[in-house]
Amino acid sequence: MEILVVDNNVELCRALQSYFNTQDDIEVVGIAYDGEEALKHIESLQPDVILLDITMPYLDGIGVMECLGSLAISKRPKVVAMTAFSTDTLLTRLMSLGVDYFIVKPFKLEILARRLREFAQDSRGMIASEGASALESKLTTDQRVTKLLHAMGVPPHFKGFLYLKEAALMCTEDGYFSGGLTKDIYPTLAKKYNTTASGVEAAIRNAVVAAWEHGNTAFIRELCEPYCAERMPTNSLIIAKIAEEGQAT
Repeated sequence: MEILVVDNNVELCRALQSYFNTQDDIEVVGIAYDGEEALKHIESLQPDVILLDITMPYLDGIGVMECLGSLAISKRPKVVAMTAFSTDTLLTRLMSLGVDYFIVKPFKLEILARRLREFAQDSRGMIASEGASALESKLTTDQRVTKLLHAMGVPPHFKGFLYLKEAALMCTEDGYFSGGLTKDIYPTLAKKYNTTASGVEAAIRNAVVAAWEHGNTAFIRELCEPYCAERMPTNSLIIAKIAEEGQAT
């Protein structure tokens, strides 16, 4: 298991590297001391897991998560957030951005290593922290939809990210289906953002293409199953599935 350690605490980074060097199945392939450096290392090293501090200079851990989906990487690494603050608001925010697990500082290195091994044994590639299921139930529909978009790998800086999110929320609220996209949703979004309906449609398509080609294709296939195998899903299918999964259970 290849690990990228991201933390501005030099001593902690050294301690983690020293400890993991004694473990046969865990290797620290890189260390970054701020978020901007972390993004470069993620693209160049493509680690299996990122140990990500939340409070850092230049770009914090939340900023790293917001940029993760737009990186040129073949697979999305799992993310363990390290934080000294464990408020429900922060943890909910981390989960909405796609963090797979969180651990509160200070922690025992043995416990961290055990959790990382659980990641490796988890066939779904996701693992929740203690209490995460309860936090998941507290997510708003907006947060659920945002989390899904990040999981898909939709670049957050694309206009289509925002349009996809709002279109899905409109579906969850008003139950739009089929022709509702072109007749209602696209024109409504176009008016709100001072553009055209065709512009909204094209921006959403660009976002879907980017996620399909450079994001988490396997996740998108699973999300759209059984209607999507090798072919890229349509705008309407993606919006409907995001809306369906984004609704609170």
